[in-house]
Amino acid sequence: MVSDKLRLVAHIFTFIVPYAFTLIRQRISAIIHRQTYKVLPNSQIKTVVVIGGSFAGFQLVKRLTETLPTGYRVVLVERNSHLNYLFAFPRFSVLKGHEQYAFIPYTGLAKTAPEGIFCHVQDTATEITDKHVVLERGEKMEYDYLVIATGTSSALPSKVTSTEREGGEKELRGMQEKIADAKRIAVVGGGAVGVELASDIKSFYPEKDVALIHSRGQLLHSFGKRLHDHAISVFEELGVAVLLNERPKIPVDGNTLELLHGKEELFDLIIPCTGQRPNSAIVSAISPAAVSKTNSQILVKSTLQLADDSHPRIFSFGDVADTGGPKMARASYFQSEIVCQNILLLIKGKKDLKTYKPNIFFEGSIKLTLGKTRLVMYMKQNNGRELIIPANKGQIDLGVKSQWGFFGANVREIESESRDKAVAASC
Repeated sequence: MVSDKLRLVAHIFTFIVPYAFTLIRQRISAIIHRQTYKVLPNSQIKTVVVIGGSFAGFQLVKRLTETLPTGYRVVLVERNSHLNYLFAFPRFSVLKGHEQYAFIPYTGLAKTAPEGIFCHVQDTATEITDKHVVLERGEKMEYDYLVIATGTSSALPSKVTSTEREGGEKELRGMQEKIADAKRIAVVGGGAVGVELASDIKSFYPEKDVALIHSRGQLLHSFGKRLHDHAISVFEELGVAVLLNERPKIPVDGNTLELLHGKEELFDLIIPCTGQRPNSAIVSAISPAAVSKTNSQILVKSTLQLADDSHPRIFSFGDVADTGGPKMARASYFQSEIVCQNILLLIKGKKDLKTYKPNIFFEGSIKLTLGKTRLVMYMKQNNGRELIIPANKGQIDLGVKSQWGFFGANVREIESESRDKAVAASC
């Protein structure tokens, strides 16, 4: 029988070869674009506004800076000063001394962009109209095309509330201290974040009593049973207690969880890892019918335009949108190219737009950490076969420094800043 690893290699090979040529064409096109794009007076410039600069928005803005014709520019409206590298948040909620690397500056977006094509506005969009984006500080920003990539909201260890890097680091350090001080910890929610957090706590603090509590009968229920079975086997080895089919009430005050049948459990620390809420409210006023009543996601067409024929110049994608694809950063990467190409087609006056068709095998795959160095790759083939490749070679810091380069930033800047602070503190 062909092993999962060989099947995975075969799938990757059939995908990566043609995709490599696509990337090469994009690079060559971007170089030519940089030389031919001309700066025009503001009165002659049309604007593409992208609301949201996480993984989805970042990739789209980057592609637009490489492709928009002269006479157009892209404005990123993002409330955070830095891109929050969310993949590292569960680990850096436990592991001390690395939290500064989880916040990557947006400077990489402008490094190779032609002059005048890109602008980053740090603010919150509070309202959209047919022509304007209204910012929290009161400014109205006119747009010709609008893209909503606002993602979802949740609490640590998924996301921080601070919009500044320093505040985000402080929140992560606060969680680190709470975990370090607690002896008995409950992690409520058995999705990817809850599973990674529980395994990290037990891996870095083996003496602690850790329980993972999930409302369903399967961990990681968005994926297949093989991933659940593998995670359960690791938890048994680590000594993490797993309670399934439990939906405890999270107390506002106190540390007691009320389980089914009236049973109560006392913990030193309870960490909820549930409740991803789509940030779709901004669409409700301009197009109430374009917000799903069942999941609050923004409804879109296969072209990723708003599911409202009266707003053909508004797009949405990523976790906030009901695209039919997986809620994964990799899926938003492919969706961003559809949005980019369709905006360019509309600029050219074309009506035959590109459509998004999810590639579940690649877009729905996951690399899940299960403690200090353990990880597992999981993919599902179109025929339903699950591929699972465990490994024990993960990096303690999740290789976050290498990601700075991917986003065009220089990690040496923050390392130099940290050294300067250390010297100042010793004087």
